[in-house]
Amino acid sequence: MNGASVVVAGAGLAGLVAARRLAAAGADVTVLERRSTVGGRVRTETRDGFTLDRGFQVLFTAYPAVRRELDLAALDLRYFTPGAVIARPGSRSVLSDPLRDLRSAPASIRNDEVTFTDKVRTLFLRQHVDTRTESEIFRSADRSIRSYLREWGFSDDYVDNFVAPFYGGITLDRSLSTSKRVFEYTFKALSDGRIAVPAAGMAAIPEQLAARARSTGASIRLSERVESVTDHGDGVTVETDAETIDADALVVATDPKEANRLTDVAEIPTDARGCVTQHYRLPEDVAPTTRRKLLLNAGDPSPNTVVPMSEVAPEYAPDDEALLNATFLGDAALDRDAGALADETRLTLESWYPDRDFADLDPVRTHRIEFAQFDQPPGVHETLPDHRAPGGRTYLAGDYTAWSSIQGAMRSGREVARAVEWDF
Repeated sequence: MNGASVVVAGAGLAGLVAARRLAAAGADVTVLERRSTVGGRVRTETRDGFTLDRGFQVLFTAYPAVRRELDLAALDLRYFTPGAVIARPGSRSVLSDPLRDLRSAPASIRNDEVTFTDKVRTLFLRQHVDTRTESEIFRSADRSIRSYLREWGFSDDYVDNFVAPFYGGITLDRSLSTSKRVFEYTFKALSDGRIAVPAAGMAAIPEQLAARARSTGASIRLSERVESVTDHGDGVTVETDAETIDADALVVATDPKEANRLTDVAEIPTDARGCVTQHYRLPEDVAPTTRRKLLLNAGDPSPNTVVPMSEVAPEYAPDDEALLNATFLGDAALDRDAGALADETRLTLESWYPDRDFADLDPVRTHRIEFAQFDQPPGVHETLPDHRAPGGRTYLAGDYTAWSSIQGAMRSGREVARAVEWDF
C-alpha cells in the first residue's frame, strides 16, 4: 500500500485483524481505542483470584477465521466436552455426541429426554450441514430456528428441553426466533471442532491479535476516543478527544451504536440481545461436576445455563475453590437485583442436586450486558451493510457486516483490509 496512512477506530476483534493485515500490506496503521484495554466485547477481569470473562463466551475452534488468525496452541486452550447435561428438578441426564464423546455415549443413548427418532435426525442434520460452506448457509432461504427444526421433524420435547436452552446460550434467544442460518453454521462448527476457553481467559484472544498487529508495525493507542469523522472523498479527518488526525483512509471497527454515530449508515443493526452473567465462588468439594459440560435448564428459562467454569479451566479459580457462572436472558434480567439472581441460581442448583447444600454459593461479579449481540431474525443478513457503505475513504468492520459471532468479526476484519488494499 506504499505507506498509505490508515486509522482504525476500535480495537475489537475486527479492528485488530484489519490492523494487522493492513500493516502487513505496507500501510501506516494507527488503532484508536476508547477503552483502556483491547478486545471490545471480548474482555476478562480478575477478582479475588478468579478469572471472569465478561459474559459467558467461548471459542469455536472450527471457525475458519479462528484457525486463520490465531495461534491456538499459544492460547493454551481448555476444552469443554461435547454435549450438555439436561437438568430439571430432581433429574439430570447427559446428551452428547456419541461419535466424539465415547465416555458419554451410553448415557446419551439411554437419555429418555430425547427420542430415538430425534437422535437419528440429529445425525442426518449433521451430515447435511457438513456438506455446506459458510457462504452457502448464509445465502440459503431463511426462517426461524424453531420453524427449521419443525420442518426436520424434531419433537417439541427435544426442541424445548435441549435446543432452546443450548442455543439460548449461543443466540441469547431461547424462543428460537433467530435465523436458522446461525443455527446451521454453529451446529456445523460444533460437529467439526470443539468449544474452549484460553487458560488465561477470553481476553487472551484479542491480546494475541494486538501483539500480532504490533509486530507488523501497527500502533495501538488506548483510552483515546474518536469524536467525529469527516470524509473528504480522497482522505479523512479524524477528531479524537486528544488531537486531529488526517489519514488516507479510516476503518470504523467500533460497536454498532458507535459505528452508526460516526458514519450515519442506517443499515448498521442496533437492535440488541442482552443478558446477565453472574459468577459465583463455591467450595470445590461442594461444586457440581459435569465432566466439563454445560448444565441446561430444561425446567425453567431462568437461569438459562449454569457452567462449571473451573472444572473446564482450573486456572479460573484459586485452589480449593470452584467458579460457576449462570446466564439470564432478556431485557428483564438486566434490571433484576443481583441478590435475587443469586438466590434463583442457588434454588435451581438445589433442585437439580437435592442431596447437596449450596448455601455457600457466593456471587463474585455480575455482568449486565445490554448489547451482547445484534438481533438476528430471519432475513437480517441480507440487510447488513457492506464494508464500503459509508462511501469515500471510510470503511466498516465488525460482525454486523457478516453475522454476530467471533467468526463474523474476524472475517470482517480480513475482508475490510482487502477492500482498503484494493482501493489503494
